[in-house]
Amino acid sequence: MTTTPEIKFGTDGWRAVISDTFTFKNVMAVSQAISEWVNHDLPPSGGKPKRVAVGFDTRFMSGDYAELVSRVLAANDIAVLLSDAPIPTPALSYGVPSNQCAAGIMITASHNPYKFNGIKIKTAQGGGASRDITDKVEGYLHKTEPQALSFEQAKAEKKIVVHNFKTAYLKFMRNYIDLKKIRPARFKVIMDAMHGSGDSLIAQVLKGTAIRLSLMREDINPYFDGAKPEPIEEMLGGILSRVKKEKFDLGLVLDGDADRIAAVAPGGAFLHPQKILGLLILHLVRNRGRRGGVVKTLCGTVLIDKIAKKLGLKLYETPVGFKYISDLMVSERIVAGGEEAGGMGFQDYIPERDGTLAGLLLLEMMVYQKKNIRKIVEEMDKEFGSYYYQRSDVKLARGTIVDMERIKMIDNLLGKKVVEVKDFDGVKLICEDESWLMLRPSGTEPLVRAYSEATSLSRAKRLITFGETLLKGGSSGGS
Repeated sequence: MTTTPEIKFGTDGWRAVISDTFTFKNVMAVSQAISEWVNHDLPPSGGKPKRVAVGFDTRFMSGDYAELVSRVLAANDIAVLLSDAPIPTPALSYGVPSNQCAAGIMITASHNPYKFNGIKIKTAQGGGASRDITDKVEGYLHKTEPQALSFEQAKAEKKIVVHNFKTAYLKFMRNYIDLKKIRPARFKVIMDAMHGSGDSLIAQVLKGTAIRLSLMREDINPYFDGAKPEPIEEMLGGILSRVKKEKFDLGLVLDGDADRIAAVAPGGAFLHPQKILGLLILHLVRNRGRRGGVVKTLCGTVLIDKIAKKLGLKLYETPVGFKYISDLMVSERIVAGGEEAGGMGFQDYIPERDGTLAGLLLLEMMVYQKKNIRKIVEEMDKEFGSYYYQRSDVKLARGTIVDMERIKMIDNLLGKKVVEVKDFDGVKLICEDESWLMLRPSGTEPLVRAYSEATSLSRAKRLITFGETLLKGGSSGGS
């Protein structure tokens, strides 16, 4: 007897290994379930078929999966705008409200290894789908036999319209940033697309400026050269060395679907997204005059707390997952919100993260302050203090159960008293010296993430090591 592989939506969509669980059959099942949600749970559209935007990234067969999704939607009397080429997730997200769509579907596994693909659902505002929405979609799974029109028939009947999402997206970004101020600047910048769908979009935005822009890994490669398209330090040896050797003023790195960012400072120093978020909050408030709240996830840096307090901004803290930040961006006036992994969203935009826009805002900040990124970081550290951030992804043996209740009872971490415990997303232990350790099961991969932060690199590293020991069943205290 064969069993149907489990289909579950995690922190940001459904992701699975291609040809294992991510199969045409299962993609059809998920597409049918999404169709049921669109038709039964979304507001009526005045007697006309509801419209859904469908996009795809550069992963293996993403275009084929997107076409199949579109054919299923069309068979369910849903009008489809299907991207004419691989696009960043933010371009699809922007295209949902700008084309009056009821929802969006993006074929991507974001930063996961090349063996994975996935489906992200976007709301009518362009933000990520909430847990309530994905629960409803899961509830429709396997309730109705999937149906699909042929692509030719769906196109002929205009139930599927092939659409260029990039043009409007590029126009928006050129209007959002201060191109007039940027145009004469001669900063030397390099951007690493990690073979993802961000490719050369930033070059198109900066066309006509004096910015000396170089690109790397901008060509499409579904296998990402065998590397994980995640902008973390250990994946970025090439750009780190080039920034140092070729004396760039700024290095930018996008993940596989271009909704996350990291950066590199002169000399080849990696800039963690946590620092980038702090920099951009300061830029938007002090240089661009934005006001409102700021949002970070539970595993976010203390730096954001310090900045929010000094600038008089309300601070919000959410579970991990940009969908929680998206919800706040819809309901509140938010200057910027960001997550540890590099996803950041900004005021007067869709409630969604955008790596390309974050990178352009970093460049804009440099132009406003007439300094390279290293000097601006040094000034921020001098004003707010230096914080050292660490993360470790721990794969546990099959069947291992982490006793989070036991971890919550720890009252001392490596000689420092635990003064606060937060447990609304994993467990976070906060010490008297502002250092902290957090343990959280991943929502996208079969592992547990350990996070730490301290005012010294040595303590941050020791906390991570201790966290790994806890996860593997070691000591429950430390000195």
